Amino acid sequence: MKKILFSLAFASVCLFFGSCTSTKSVAYFQNIDTLDLSNTRGLYDAKIMPKDELTITVSASDPSAVSPFNLSVSNTLGSSGNLYTGGGSLQTYLVDNNGKIKFPVVGEIHVQGLTKNECEALITEKIKPYLSKDEKPIVTVRMASYRVTIIGEVGGARVVPVTTEKMSVVEALASAGDLTIYGQRDNILVIREDANGQKSAHRLNLNDASILSSPYYYLQQNDIIYVQPNKVKTVNASIGSSAQLWTPYLSIITALASIVVTAHTVSK
Repeated sequence: MKKILFSLAFASVCLFFGSCTSTKSVAYFQNIDTLDLSNTRGLYDAKIMPKDELTITVSASDPSAVSPFNLSVSNTLGSSGNLYTGGGSLQTYLVDNNGKIKFPVVGEIHVQGLTKNECEALITEKIKPYLSKDEKPIVTVRMASYRVTIIGEVGGARVVPVTTEKMSVVEALASAGDLTIYGQRDNILVIREDANGQKSAHRLNLNDASILSSPYYYLQQNDIIYVQPNKVKTVNASIGSSAQLWTPYLSIITALASIVVTAHTVSK
């Protein structure tokens, strides 16, 4: 009987230590002190993609000269069918599947793949022929917020709006409550769709500080981040799903073992 109890205790200890996650697999950026991060220098600029919404304003010393380039929304139709006044809010421009916008007076402009600054410079050149030589227009482009999706072993799966035109994978995970203890930190999956609609998958390792120089460290429009569960969570889930099936049998086995032990004690 003592041997049985000892075996059960030993198995429990092994299971406990086997389920523990080492610090080596949990800590982020472990080798950061040994890396040269000089190649990470430079500020990230999001690039315009199809389905982005842009707000574009053109200003000049003579506002009337550039007013044709500043469309405003005066009236909108509400969900109830009532007409509302927009108060002169600026018209947004939807980038079509070909990467173009329809800009007043100028017509179609291809903006796909451009940064905000590049788009401003392009539009400035496009509208100059319609203004006097003394007029120096100032074009301001803003990208409407886009979103990224975080699912898997995180504090809370969610769709995160990006309002600053820039978000890193670390910021996105933090906004979702960070990884749980069961999340694979060395196997973060990023699913990305490019400007042509082609989807691709990429793996990131949060344990390795070289992630800071990865082209996928900063997220793009509509990226999906999936945190895969580790082996411990997978095993626990498997045990949990089969527990209900085996519980009645374990109860019977336990009862029979109790009867055998009692009978053995009485016979002595």
